[in-house]
Amino acid sequence: MASLTSCIYISSTKPSPNFLNLFLTKSKHTFRSPHSPLHFRTLIPRSIFRCSSKIPKLPKSKPRIFDNIDKHHHHNRVRTRNIVGGEAKMTVTAAVQDGTLIVNGKAVVVGVPSNIVVRQVFDDLPAAAAAAAAAFIGAASTSPSSRHVFRLGHFQECKYVSLFRHKIWWMIPRFGSLGKDIPIETQMLLLEETDPAGDTFYVLLLPVLEGKFRATLQGNSSNELELCVESGDEQIETMEVTESVLINSGRNPFELIKDSFKILEKCKGTFTNLVNKKKPAHLDWFGWCTWDAFYKDVNPVGIKEGLESFLEGGCPPKFLIIDDGWQDTCNEFHKEGEPLIEGTQFASRLVDIKESAKFMASGVDISCYNLRDLVNYIKEEYSVKFIYVWHALLGYWGGLLPSSEKMKKYNPKIIHPLQSPGNIGNIRDIAMDSIEKYGVGLIDPEKAYDFYNDLHSYLSSCNVDGVKVDVQNLAETLGNGYGGRVTVTQRFQGALEESIAKNFEENNLISCMSLNNDYVYSSKKSATARASEDFMPREPSFQTLHVASVAFNSLLLGEVSVPDWDMFQSNHYTAEFHGAARALGGCPVYVSDKPGKHDFKVLKKLVLPDGSILRARYAGRPTRDCLFVDTVVDGKSLLKIWNLNKFSGVIGVFNCQGAGNWPMMDDPAHYANSSSEPRVLSSQLSPEDIDFLEEVTDESCDGECAAYAFHTGSLSRLSKEERIKVSLATLECEVFTVSPIRVLNEDLQFAPIGLIDMYNSGGAVQGLRLSQKASEQSVIIEARGSGRLGAYSSKKPVRCTVDGEEFEFVYFSDNGLLIVNLEGECKVRDISYCY
Repeated sequence: MASLTSCIYISSTKPSPNFLNLFLTKSKHTFRSPHSPLHFRTLIPRSIFRCSSKIPKLPKSKPRIFDNIDKHHHHNRVRTRNIVGGEAKMTVTAAVQDGTLIVNGKAVVVGVPSNIVVRQVFDDLPAAAAAAAAAFIGAASTSPSSRHVFRLGHFQECKYVSLFRHKIWWMIPRFGSLGKDIPIETQMLLLEETDPAGDTFYVLLLPVLEGKFRATLQGNSSNELELCVESGDEQIETMEVTESVLINSGRNPFELIKDSFKILEKCKGTFTNLVNKKKPAHLDWFGWCTWDAFYKDVNPVGIKEGLESFLEGGCPPKFLIIDDGWQDTCNEFHKEGEPLIEGTQFASRLVDIKESAKFMASGVDISCYNLRDLVNYIKEEYSVKFIYVWHALLGYWGGLLPSSEKMKKYNPKIIHPLQSPGNIGNIRDIAMDSIEKYGVGLIDPEKAYDFYNDLHSYLSSCNVDGVKVDVQNLAETLGNGYGGRVTVTQRFQGALEESIAKNFEENNLISCMSLNNDYVYSSKKSATARASEDFMPREPSFQTLHVASVAFNSLLLGEVSVPDWDMFQSNHYTAEFHGAARALGGCPVYVSDKPGKHDFKVLKKLVLPDGSILRARYAGRPTRDCLFVDTVVDGKSLLKIWNLNKFSGVIGVFNCQGAGNWPMMDDPAHYANSSSEPRVLSSQLSPEDIDFLEEVTDESCDGECAAYAFHTGSLSRLSKEERIKVSLATLECEVFTVSPIRVLNEDLQFAPIGLIDMYNSGGAVQGLRLSQKASEQSVIIEARGSGRLGAYSSKKPVRCTVDGEEFEFVYFSDNGLLIVNLEGECKVRDISYCY
């Protein structure tokens, strides 16, 4: 015992009992309390600790045990109550009764082991969230470890969708009903259940961060649900976690997810919800990314040629991403004159924060001798508003070059990443495997802010407006010896966000390759992040998977970031498919066209003549009836994605069947109906498919809607329950604007549609006013942009004015479609229809 107690270091300051309660467990690590100057090197077992006469007497209440967990945000925490093995004093969402986890009267998991704890969240929550009565799931072990897999019990069969990382960088959905099919690295699990009254409700399980530990869910061959918690540092161990999974339930799946993130933001204090973040301005402007146009061969001449060709077609980008290829890097493993060894390209390291030689003396027939000259030329010549450049979280794929004199100030050290079993248990990634083999030049974590600030202040001095930061999940593999994966992620993410705030005033950051919950629950300022694996123009089987992935991944990512659905190519055979998805995704719209390779017919359905886009309000997500069906491989279902504008809803319908199968689906039963052969499928849609449609209605609405189909040009009047049938072949899509009808009187009903030649037509409507006078009734639409402005009107107007001047219009009495052709500038105009 003497050898153990000799490892406890206590200052002369008397510790508080509350502080001591946090540390009643084994540990091998130093802790620093914000409330006391105490330093604990090793904490001994509770039985020994309580026997020590040198330790102040502990309070009688049950201690809160958080092994190796930094409690710096303890004062902001929501209180919890243990409700295992007995009746709770208030109604709860989840409870363990007689070994069964019950949610709203429904058994979710049976045979729950005695070491599993459910603690209800209560107090100090927003009213909507508090009503949900969410709970945390925790677990205890008899021995400390840096990685635990806890059995939660036998999963009861029900429909679910899992969002899991199939690669270290990326996430996809998986659909099923059995516990054995829940993949490892599951970061969100949404269940569809039926309560005893026969009503549908939803159960959400979100594995989160707890101090230095990160959690995921998974199934096993016995149809059990398991909880995996890991620190990523063999020295960071625990015997117990108490708040590693949030479980919540509700009648509306989208409200359920939103409310759960409100709870987590307040409970954890490690991240900020999107509604509380500043969104970068580039989101509302059309962009061009150089990646698929040039890959790493990007150069000033090619950039100039590309911008010229966009300008000639009348669709100039207003934001530009200069992707990978502009930096000064070195590949130590590639000898000149010899063929490149596959994989060593990911071991290239950064030599300098400044641009490479090819961006100096560029030869573009201008006085352009460095990055600053090029940026200024682009902005002046092509009226580009925002220019971003690419860099990796650690500078480059292989980090910094330690032998570079200009990098030595950041104390880079070559270390070899250590991938967790989750990383290698699904699909191994060649980039990650290469970095693991050749090592990464890791910036000294204490110098992370210095590196970012030096890099970003240089870029800012070149009039660069922001950065796309890639390879972010690499941080999770570097925690061994540095305090664990969560510690390293939060150190680099915090330093990055601090530098962005200092050097780029508009929070101009695109996070990429960051789809792990280490990032999601550590994101305090970053407001936009890539939602899926790259658009890959040369991979025909990836096109449908991409659109389905971004929609489902936005369920999770969309609460903390504006999901970036990635670039696409306008002259690609799938351009309509991808373009329509971007239009209703609430995401930025940008392409990676090669110079001179554009389809301006597609682009002009997305981009107004001034370079702005009609971006929807939220993250595009699957409609409720699509959440638990596999719209990629079940051979029968179409994918429907919904969103809202200011005065209307929008639904995109996509046939994602018959072009590719999900990765990791080895069981033929999963895709028995799938085929690589194109097929025509049908589905139905109604106004009910758009959640929160009531947000865009008012007291003048009667419950009916006007639905305008983009491709067919058909206009239908629907009650809330009525449905429209749509049939599509593989890689075809249709977009419906669904606008609630306003009733002026029994003779006049009206609904704005918007710019009907744009995919997201309703995004053009900025305002709507109804006027009822004795002699005249009128409807005034405030609309942005130019082109054909459509509306539904139950009768023909007497006249129409645009900004007070008489204007021609066309009215179709058979369906009530009213069209005014707006020409000229892309500005907000008042269009008045008088009756």
